Amino acid sequence: MMDASEEISPRLRPEKKPCADGESQQHSPASMVPVSKVLDDDNLLIEILLRVSFPTTLVCAALVCKRWLCHASDPKFLSLFRKRHPPRLLGFYIYIGSSWLWLGAPLLFVPMQPQPPELAPFICRVASHSFGADNDGLCIMDCRNGSVLIRCRRGTILTHGVHRPLCPQRDIDVIPPLPRAQYHGQKNFNTILSKEEGGVLSYLYMLAEFFSKPKIFRVRVYMLQGGVWCMHASATTQLPRLLTSLEVVLVDEKIYMADTFSDEIIVLDMTTSSFSTIPLPQGVNFHCVRTIMSRAGDASGVYLTHIHVKELQLCIWLHKGDNWLLVHTICLHQMWDNLRMLDQTLEDEHISFTCISNVGDNAEFVFLEMCGCIFYLDVTSKTLRKVHGVTVKDRPFNDVYPFMMIWPPKFPAPKDDPARNAM
Repeated sequence: MMDASEEISPRLRPEKKPCADGESQQHSPASMVPVSKVLDDDNLLIEILLRVSFPTTLVCAALVCKRWLCHASDPKFLSLFRKRHPPRLLGFYIYIGSSWLWLGAPLLFVPMQPQPPELAPFICRVASHSFGADNDGLCIMDCRNGSVLIRCRRGTILTHGVHRPLCPQRDIDVIPPLPRAQYHGQKNFNTILSKEEGGVLSYLYMLAEFFSKPKIFRVRVYMLQGGVWCMHASATTQLPRLLTSLEVVLVDEKIYMADTFSDEIIVLDMTTSSFSTIPLPQGVNFHCVRTIMSRAGDASGVYLTHIHVKELQLCIWLHKGDNWLLVHTICLHQMWDNLRMLDQTLEDEHISFTCISNVGDNAEFVFLEMCGCIFYLDVTSKTLRKVHGVTVKDRPFNDVYPFMMIWPPKFPAPKDDPARNAM
């Protein structure tokens, strides 16, 4: 799509005609009339701003005057802008080295390529961000909307903090110690989840306890408010069997939980403190590396991405209401054959073990790991490409943490300038 500055350039920058004496002719007041007609028309101005490709450029446009700021920061306008220009994927974090994750493998930021030159300064800022001197003891707990929640282990002490690589001037937000289990059940599971409302992130801590006699499943959810973990929801239910491990995703006020090899999803509704279950699509059993859930952007449901090993098909379902809707079916074998034509180092046997490393919101993209390499699948265009080379051979699965551009953009407060505010 053409950038707005290029599209309106004939109107805003009419060609200067040389005068007889060789000097450029200055614009007369009459030559500026078409420009004022465009920029003074709010409807035309909004259409121009909608064609700006990047939120960073939108922030620059908002600096022109108070009227432009008012249009650019209007929630309805931002909703239209986001649909036309979804937040860009700047890159992703992975663990490198020979250490296993729980031993503290060092982090690496991998930029997505190619990228427009306008985003190069922001990518460099993220790539150069330091999470601290003891980078070998870090673990990413959450990465969303420009914020990275880090867990750091120093000896027997665990600490948590939120980093914002795009805003290095901001201090690290220190997370207070996590609540502890009240009872010593047979098995505990805990995780930190993030929730986004109006561009503001809030964090929830989920603590699940399993009891074998009777088979009780108790979940407590705390929300971080004012630097303190406050009880947000609590519920208890009985299960037919003990859960071995959980894949968890938060969508609005519902927590979706799936156990390995299970044929259903457990849902905790935090508004009613009640449990329910969702049967998986027919023929699908949840697998820790071949099945993953992701958020629906409008908080209406949850996406399920699954790889059928025999057919080498990647299927994406959306659960909305009470039904599963199959929205995409992608043949990985065909994509692999197309990719091999460009990369002769890839062999057929490499595709036999394929893992899903991560899935974006609305299932817009999927990160896959095959033959020790990371691949990026654009679901909309159905294109597959390698984005990171050979990883450590003795680590069979590499978590990928996508890093997205911040949305909505942060607009500066208008300055008290009568000349600008009168525009």
